[in-house]
Amino acid sequence: MPDDSIPSVDTQTGVTQRLMDVPNWLYLLREFDSLYRYGSAGGSPAIRGHRKRVRDRLSAVMARNPEMSVRASETKPVTAHLPRALDLGERAAMQGMARALREVKDALTWEYGYEKISRALSQKYAYCEILGPQGPVQCDNLILGFVLFAPNTTYPQHSHNEIEESYISISGAWSENNSAVFAPGSLILNRSGDEHRITTGDRDPCLLAYAWTGPEARLAKPDMKLSSTRKTKSAP
Repeated sequence: MPDDSIPSVDTQTGVTQRLMDVPNWLYLLREFDSLYRYGSAGGSPAIRGHRKRVRDRLSAVMARNPEMSVRASETKPVTAHLPRALDLGERAAMQGMARALREVKDALTWEYGYEKISRALSQKYAYCEILGPQGPVQCDNLILGFVLFAPNTTYPQHSHNEIEESYISISGAWSENNSAVFAPGSLILNRSGDEHRITTGDRDPCLLAYAWTGPEARLAKPDMKLSSTRKTKSAP
């Protein structure tokens, strides 16, 4: 359990709560399960394999019905854009996920993940972990969460060592490595070591769901760092 978290206890019974005792978190995880179970892999074996790893690990967590933990809710400057991002999401293809996230929004712990971050980026970016070593739903081999960007944001070049990462658009338009524009429902896969840079549109915020798979030791301490030099993948 994270150092700054405590077990979630029912105030009336005094009993430690488990996932099945808190429907809003359960429904949110079921939205993740639907995304990775019924969405298309677009014919890609790599994406198909990643989707299976995510849903298998998520299914195991839900079957285990883990104890919930509570971290102090925390906002960041960018979370002023969250109501707009959820409103946009509820109008489009990802309305189920947007509505489920709205139900727990006041309990989210938004953070940066970097020891050092520029002031400009600190105003335009944050993420929250839903399931994982630091999440309210505890899991060692899978991380699920959301990342929020303000309009007109550039998230600098970075990569993840030993971690495979997917993003699924919930609302807003964005591009990765300037190769395409992605709309709600799109899934992007970044394998371990893949350098990627995200930019968002100039009118609306962008909300992405993400999933990380990798070794338990790496997920516990992902050692997030921005790249010192910019390198982009060539467009296929």
